Amino acid sequence: MTLDDVRTLAGSIREEVAKAIVGQDDTVEHLLVALISQGHVLLEGPPGTAKTFLAQCFAASLGLDFGRIQFTPDLLPGDIVGSNLFNFQTSQFTLTRGPIFCELLLADEINRTPPKTQAALLEAMQERRVTLDGETHSLPERFMVVATQNPIENQGVYPLPEAQLDRFLFKLLVSYPSAEEEARIVTRFGERQGPQRPADFGIGAVTEAAKLAEASAAISAVTVADDITQYVVRLIRATRENAEISSGASPRAAVLLANAARARAALQGRDYVIPDDVKALSTAVLRHRLMLSPAAEIEGREIEALVSEMVESTEAPR
Repeated sequence: MTLDDVRTLAGSIREEVAKAIVGQDDTVEHLLVALISQGHVLLEGPPGTAKTFLAQCFAASLGLDFGRIQFTPDLLPGDIVGSNLFNFQTSQFTLTRGPIFCELLLADEINRTPPKTQAALLEAMQERRVTLDGETHSLPERFMVVATQNPIENQGVYPLPEAQLDRFLFKLLVSYPSAEEEARIVTRFGERQGPQRPADFGIGAVTEAAKLAEASAAISAVTVADDITQYVVRLIRATRENAEISSGASPRAAVLLANAARARAALQGRDYVIPDDVKALSTAVLRHRLMLSPAAEIEGREIEALVSEMVESTEAPR
């Protein structure tokens, strides 16, 4: 698959998702970048902004094996990864696979379950495998997690562990639509009753796992020049040297940012990364990895503003 083929495929996925989803072009673009670079995405936004429906439409357009877990306070790790159950007929233990054994997993309201249950995702997100009773089971190579969470409520929710947050490539903020977009939403959905399904809008698979694997392999043709690599390193290290940030980004963040920049370049049909690729993705890559210092919190500073300032102050290649 050539880079032109990758760009054409991405355009087909955008068009398919747009049959049901109004607006959210930037969110869809980041989902495509994560898909090609094999990263995970955390969607955060108020209720009713189509986070779950967007993930369903995105999965339907890809033709991947789709799984969903509705995270609740009483969810257990075994409810996610599965367990070995004793079969009295055969007098043997039988593996019962959990919903994590899929290609695209929707972790809905992920912050509604305790950290011990969220920890069941750590190995899967990092290594594409799970361990049950000492035995390792591989997940599909295309395994991707799209998680959602609601930032408004503070009762019945649990903060995601830092180790888990660091495994998400992007944290995307899904905001309310514009007045024009909201009017289109009411027009499109106002006459429909019952639950909305991607198939109701004619959304079908425009690709498959094999083609997506070829698209991911195609980004190996995208060149990351040494000065771009140094730029990424300077930006990541700047997060650790900023007095307003108590915990900066990890080396994993630098690797993921570089890979995502390559994927963005490929989606635009370029075989080389430019500084604008890094700048465009920096906020989504860093906002969930940085922690404000107590003094910055008192002053009401925001992570997004700090990232923008660091991007502007970090010297970029010419």
